[in-house]
Order: sequence, then C-alpha cells, then structure tokens
Amino acid sequence: MCTAAGATVTVFDNSPKQLARDDEVAARDGLALRTVLGDMRDLGAFDDGAFDVIVNPVSNVFCPDLTPVWNEALRVLRPGGALLAGFMNPDVYIFDEMALDRHELVVRHRLPFSSLDLSEADRMRAYGDGPIEYSHSLTEQIGGQLAAGFILTHLSEAPHHADVTAQHLSAYIATRAVKPPITLLAH
Repeated sequence: MCTAAGATVTVFDNSPKQLARDDEVAARDGLALRTVLGDMRDLGAFDDGAFDVIVNPVSNVFCPDLTPVWNEALRVLRPGGALLAGFMNPDVYIFDEMALDRHELVVRHRLPFSSLDLSEADRMRAYGDGPIEYSHSLTEQIGGQLAAGFILTHLSEAPHHADVTAQHLSAYIATRAVKPPITLLAH
C-alpha cells in the first residue's frame, strides 16, 4: 500500500519464502520494492537514520529477545521517525492452543511462554511445522521501546478476530512511538 502511494519501501524479513511472495506481488502490481533477508535483531544492513517509518507487525512473537529489536529500530530511524509496532497480548499465551481451536479457554501455560517448552508432539499438534513462538511481557514490548529511547505517542488494543479469546480480552496491541528529534546527553 505504501509503495502504491509513492513511498520507497524496504521489506526486511527472515523468511526467504515471505520475501519471494512480496517480490511476486510487487512485480504483479508493477510496484517498486526492495526486499532484504535478515534477523530483526540485527539491522546492520542499514545505515543509521536510514528510514522515516518502521512498521513492525505482529512479528516479535518469533523473536526470543526484544531488546536488540528496539535498539536497532531506534538506530535506523531518522530523528523524528516513527515506529509502528503490533504485538500479541502476552496473556493469550496462557491458554492451551488446541482448546482454543475447540472454542474453549483452558489455562495451561506459564508466562513467559515459548513453544519450545512444549513436547515435540504437543508443538506439532498446536503449531505444525510453523516457527517457534515466544510471548513477551508488556515490560519487554512497551517498556523496551521506552528503554531504547522511543517516545510512546499512541497505544491501541483489538480482539483476535477469529479466536474465542475475543470475548474476554484484547489479543492484539499496537503502539506508535517516535525517535526523539534530538538526542540529549546528560553530564
């Protein structure tokens, strides 16, 4: 959508399959798009201040440690640039995944959660051959953005559109944070 509006867009992902799909859609629609393979914890492929906006959709769920994600995002944003981040409410991870499919709320897991903590059989039943998932506390998500140096400007919540949890809690959280226009040094 941003490319269609005239923005210069770079898609950064650790999945070659996802990047190939992005290239395919861009070619189909006649859009210019740059795709880069890498880990969100290391944005070394990009210069300091290289971007005006970073959109980090609900992808942190695939990352075991968020501190480098927020630090790198701050580094590659220009002063005044915006970080738009979406993430899962960590409380969603207390529920048994298979029970959710049956529209039942069964408390099963401690937080923080990682699908690595499941037995191989349970992981295959719940996640198939999908990637490992990690829950993150709100301290890691929102507090991490603040600790990196971002200024939080907006926060919103939304229910999971197809999950029984929607009747009880907001599964998705989104923030907008900005890199301060100048960096102040304390002496």
